[in-house]
Amino acid sequence: MDDESTESGAKITIERQGHILLIGINRPYIHNRIDPEAYHALAKVYYDYDHESSLRAAVLFGQGENFSRGVDVDAFTELAKTGKPTELVEGELDPLGKIKRLSKPLIVVAHGDTWNMGHELLLTADVRIAAADVRFGQDENTHGRFSGGGATVRFVREAGWANAMRYMLTGDHWGADEARRIGVVQEIASDREKALALGIEIAGRVARCAPLGIRTTLALAHLAIDAGEDAAYCELDAQYGALYRTNDFLEGRKAEAEGRPPNYVGT
Repeated sequence: MDDESTESGAKITIERQGHILLIGINRPYIHNRIDPEAYHALAKVYYDYDHESSLRAAVLFGQGENFSRGVDVDAFTELAKTGKPTELVEGELDPLGKIKRLSKPLIVVAHGDTWNMGHELLLTADVRIAAADVRFGQDENTHGRFSGGGATVRFVREAGWANAMRYMLTGDHWGADEARRIGVVQEIASDREKALALGIEIAGRVARCAPLGIRTTLALAHLAIDAGEDAAYCELDAQYGALYRTNDFLEGRKAEAEGRPPNYVGT
């Protein structure tokens, strides 16, 4: 991936800052609603990020006044009527993580309206940050639909049954403090600029860690959720031992002995 941002007219923008990739949802004229073109563009960016070895952390945010009001219903209606998922092609990775998820860290920074698919994109993140002005919503039931992008699984898992149902069944919206209370966001910033800056700061701290250890941490944590704790425990010793045989392990030990920051390369 190039260090420069994509053209301003793109529905998904990217900007590289060292080992960090900034990903922007860029349809502010329609409150960053996701249409099929934007969905596939985001899927491609996720795939490229996951396969570019020099990138170690990504930050997803929304351009303009809102993170995202969710799906562009008119644009997705014909596909939705078929009852089939969005078909991804080679070189794309599902942004909602229903088929295959990222193997690298994703930080999502939400501000303004963060509704429905927008909230579901947030729920796929490993770390979630909200600006104080955020307005979360999972209100599809008030529009004759339901939360089809994964909230019936992830929102329940992250917030607990009753906390999730309190909002999905009523369609009520909630703010940053409530999102932190129920465990959906980890940090709150006073405004959207500071929220994004905090997201980039946290991504920088992640990127300075050993990338193989980071990916193993994510993989085993997901394995415990997907296949059960016993499956994850069975892998712990082998995965732990494998990292002791890497160059990055040697570099970490050497840097500690020399009193300097480590320079990890991912091997």
